Amino acid sequence: MNSVIGSHDLVLITIDTLRYDVACSLADEGRTPVLAGLIPGGRWERRHAPGNFTFASHAAMFAGFLPTPDGQGPHPRLFAARFAGSATTAGGTWVFDAPDMVSGLAEAGYHTVCVGGVGFFNKQGALGSVLPGMFAESHWSPGFGVTSPTSTRSQVDRAREVVEAQPADRRLFLFLNVSALHQPNWFHLPGGTRQDGDTLASHAAALEYVDSELAPLFAALRRPSFVIVCSDHGTAYGEDGYTGHRLGHEVVWTVPYAEFFLEATT
Repeated sequence: MNSVIGSHDLVLITIDTLRYDVACSLADEGRTPVLAGLIPGGRWERRHAPGNFTFASHAAMFAGFLPTPDGQGPHPRLFAARFAGSATTAGGTWVFDAPDMVSGLAEAGYHTVCVGGVGFFNKQGALGSVLPGMFAESHWSPGFGVTSPTSTRSQVDRAREVVEAQPADRRLFLFLNVSALHQPNWFHLPGGTRQDGDTLASHAAALEYVDSELAPLFAALRRPSFVIVCSDHGTAYGEDGYTGHRLGHEVVWTVPYAEFFLEATT
């Protein structure tokens, strides 16, 4: 990452609550062509989330602890705060002298922007202001939130405005928290009703919706960019009697992850 920081824009997209098994199934079935066309080999990497709900996981990721490969480590990290004795800081790790990578990137000359989604980014109270407060610029509206059936389109429209407004001489760190898969998601399934509630099928339909809206964002990234797309945690739909997240189950801890470069376009 030491050759990337300073030469590339950085984009981190968390598809909130996305399960690894659903992401892989839809990629294999050709139901997420935009993402499958960008992630290496069209295959998601299996990783373990650093937290089992949004706030914990993002706090860890912003400190440099991205989802961890599921095999035995130590696994060198892309980003790390300077910390004596760190077993996961390697030669290729970009090391920052700040409490979080957002501040570290700002000190390295990046303009840092958050386009929020779920409630922990809504800036409507003290807790909902912590994570977006790390960024120099942050955006949220009800149209970006979990109850909007067109949330991803609205978020992408705002993110494109951010990208297009950046001066040529300043690098950008863009963070987007995609809210569409977080409950409630029943309205993304054709024919779904509130009484039906959220299901694995509506979870999958929400991911299809997200995929259908992402292409304009990637097209807007006209400068060399390093992109990370991952989930912050999964969620349970009745497995072993569990529903939801903020609990220690395999479907919650196991998340999809991908990283790739986008070259400059005219």
